[in-house]
Amino acid sequence: MTPPATNVSTLARAIRDGDRAVLARAITLIESKRADHRATAHLLVQELLPSTGKAVRLGITGAPGAGKSTTIDALGHYLTGKGHKVAVLAVDPSSSRTGGSILGDKTRMSRLAIDPNAFIRPSPSSGTLGGVAAKTRETMLLCEAAGYDVLIIETVGVGQSETTVADMTDFFLVLMVAGAGDELQGIKKGIVELADMIAVNKADGDNIARANMAAADYRGALHILVPRSPTWSPPVTTFSALTGNGIAGLWGEVLSHKDKMTASGELAERRREQQVKWMWTMLEERLTARLRNDPAVRAKVKQAKTAVAAGRLAPTIAVEEIATMLGV
Repeated sequence: MTPPATNVSTLARAIRDGDRAVLARAITLIESKRADHRATAHLLVQELLPSTGKAVRLGITGAPGAGKSTTIDALGHYLTGKGHKVAVLAVDPSSSRTGGSILGDKTRMSRLAIDPNAFIRPSPSSGTLGGVAAKTRETMLLCEAAGYDVLIIETVGVGQSETTVADMTDFFLVLMVAGAGDELQGIKKGIVELADMIAVNKADGDNIARANMAAADYRGALHILVPRSPTWSPPVTTFSALTGNGIAGLWGEVLSHKDKMTASGELAERRREQQVKWMWTMLEERLTARLRNDPAVRAKVKQAKTAVAAGRLAPTIAVEEIATMLGV
């Protein structure tokens, strides 16, 4: 049974007051698969909605070894030192076989893990599209309502997670690393087209020259692509998460992007589009849930799967029969 609205109001008030323990419990409520928990979570998000939308939403991706967690630790530590409150939503890849997840991000963000002005929430992707936790959007809103003015969403760096995170953030940072051979071989055209900035990490010690050469290669690649925005040309820079050199410059580019996109009206438009995409994603999840939970539909799907696997039924016909049963 759904708790009364007064309980939701109490939760919302505690979150607005910055109660970290209540925020953590509320996120667990959002991630729950129980119907009563979902109903309460929906009411909570709706109540907190007027207190959201003021944070900078930063998405970060990069190939394994690019130093995503180390970069977030360095950037987050820099930001809290400047008086910001930083929330990190780190989505770990779940096992497709067992559903398990390592959730080791806190061990790789040693400074932020003990920073009172930082909140780290590792969250298993649980097999959702692109490896992004299904409830990341709702979690972002809760963190904003709790007073966190910078949200950092780290992708698992696989599949379509980059596209999904780009669709829920204001600024999309793609991390690269030099010294691994042909630099352009490791860059995916789709990711570059989404990038608001490319940053080459590990520009320290003997690797500085290689990092600068890699950055030059990436700048050349960007010249032949059409940027996401007519207002912003994605810069390419180098930095070192290990030493901290260049971290201030990264944040400076994020702020410059925010100013330009706000002035042109593109930031507000991007967020409106993201809200609509969120609605469609949730609708698709509800339809998928019905497929899994309705006994009659589930039996029909099982029957169709058997027939399709055996070659007795064409997949197109199977889909038509299931869709007809759903009334769609």
